[in-house]
Amino acid sequence: MSKISIYIIAYNEAEKVAATIESAKWADEIVLVDSWSTDGTPELAAKLGARVMQVDFKGFGDLRNHAIAACTHEWIFSLDADERCTPEAAAEIRAITKDPNAVDVYWMPRRNFFMGRWIKHSGWYPNYRQPQLFRKNCMTYDLKPVHEGYVLHSSKQIGTLNNPIWQFPFKNMAEVMHKSNRYSTLGAARVSAPNLTMSTALSHGIWSFLKHYIFKFGFLDGWAGFVIALGNFEGTFYRYVKAIEIQKGAGWKAPAVPNHDAGRSG
Repeated sequence: MSKISIYIIAYNEAEKVAATIESAKWADEIVLVDSWSTDGTPELAAKLGARVMQVDFKGFGDLRNHAIAACTHEWIFSLDADERCTPEAAAEIRAITKDPNAVDVYWMPRRNFFMGRWIKHSGWYPNYRQPQLFRKNCMTYDLKPVHEGYVLHSSKQIGTLNNPIWQFPFKNMAEVMHKSNRYSTLGAARVSAPNLTMSTALSHGIWSFLKHYIFKFGFLDGWAGFVIALGNFEGTFYRYVKAIEIQKGAGWKAPAVPNHDAGRSG
């Protein structure tokens, strides 16, 4: 039977990572890739049986490629620190690894819990990030700093699992705002359009809100759906504003301290 490695990437996730590791203990190997956490995350993970390695953060794509290289088994399942593998998903993964007709790469649906409720719309269910189950050497990641893409090394079509895992993306609203700020900063460098304006930033932000709240039926998720849409507006808007800041460079910096002696006669 083919063995399975699960890798988890983490940075200061001590409050979440224990439950994640507990949900992954059915696997043959758990690898936690940490970026020098200061809250005890690596020590906790090691205590729970994970093999811990430290990698300097140079973007999520680079981090995930290091994680793949650290895994020793044929099959790899990617699990983030805010995700939980359900028993149903684990059983389905095991069945796939035993199947001689299995494809090489699989999407994994995720069910999100936010503001006290399971989100059913807003683009959050079923939502997918990169394919999460794959044979080693059949998938890697590009080097984008955030919202990294995947690179297939297989000619087979991607499969899709049926049983979702759980995701708990935010413990509170402070974490929502912190993540929005961090991701908008990382994403600003990816905005390559020339001559950006504040109108551009605003229009992209409004479209992001409408996409999640109206076209992805976020209004059916109540206030949680509104907060999700608003968070997408803010993240998108500030990503473009930060990109404008990069383009403007010194033009957005404060002027030098005025010389009060200038213009005085001797």
